[in-house]
Amino acid sequence: MATIELLNKLENYDNSVCYQYRRREDTIEEDKQKYGWTDDDLKEINLDDFVFENITSDSDKKECKEFIERYEWLGCLGWYNTHYFTARYIGNKKPEGVDERGLLGGVIVMGMPNAFSKCLGEETRTLERLVNRGASASWAPPYLATKFLNWCCKWMVQNTQYRLFTAYSDPSAGELGTIYMASNWWLMSKKGGATTMCINPYDNTKVISDRRFRARSFYRKYAEELGIEWQDNWKDDTKMLWENVPDDIEKQLRDYAKKKYQEAEKIKMPSKLKWAFVLGKDKRETKQLRKKFLDLNKVYDHPDRLSRGK
Repeated sequence: MATIELLNKLENYDNSVCYQYRRREDTIEEDKQKYGWTDDDLKEINLDDFVFENITSDSDKKECKEFIERYEWLGCLGWYNTHYFTARYIGNKKPEGVDERGLLGGVIVMGMPNAFSKCLGEETRTLERLVNRGASASWAPPYLATKFLNWCCKWMVQNTQYRLFTAYSDPSAGELGTIYMASNWWLMSKKGGATTMCINPYDNTKVISDRRFRARSFYRKYAEELGIEWQDNWKDDTKMLWENVPDDIEKQLRDYAKKKYQEAEKIKMPSKLKWAFVLGKDKRETKQLRKKFLDLNKVYDHPDRLSRGK
């Protein structure tokens, strides 16, 4: 959920250094002081000292949100989040008073993509999740993000129906997708992501995609503005239940959504690199799905290879 203030900051950002690295530099001294660590202490924090977990409680999700706001370069959660994961440090440098579960050192949040693709055919909608946000603490060891992301994808495959994972990196923020390259993801597009965003008509400090105009909460606002009495059975926890909405009212709401989008102030956004990873429950399923993906999609050389002229 980007804000106007954030967009102005990014527009003037010097991308000679990755913003995520800049956040590390901005927070490391404060974190060292908070936890009583020295540089030598940080050298003793190892990847093997972290445990990964899928979390579901509201309190844990709140903690993840606060972590993302501090360490992730966008500084906010995205829309349509469905799965939250944490990486907690439990090693012998864990500060006193920290929860026995460990000190939060990494967060990854997955959710519904802004627009579903057909990368794996017609059933892609039931197989795809987007890496909405991800960040590591300033004190986390190198390669935590890579190991953590791999674990999250494996967890999703073993515990859900999802097999296709997509993500974006923003070259305008100095991001080439190093984590995705290290995890052998495919580069699907050099001009990915929404290139046009809108000022939220109900909160003009925030920027939203066109999809937000078709969200349940917005349809409820439209109904109020149109003088339509809202019925609770018109939606569930994830979507509108149009089968419960009278045809004439559905048309009014959909037409009003298009009108609100057309009237909204538009903002041009830089293109991003789009990444994809396919994983099955076993080697056979992985092989089948990856062959299907490569038959249906074009993939590109990684940016680091391109920069060396290869």
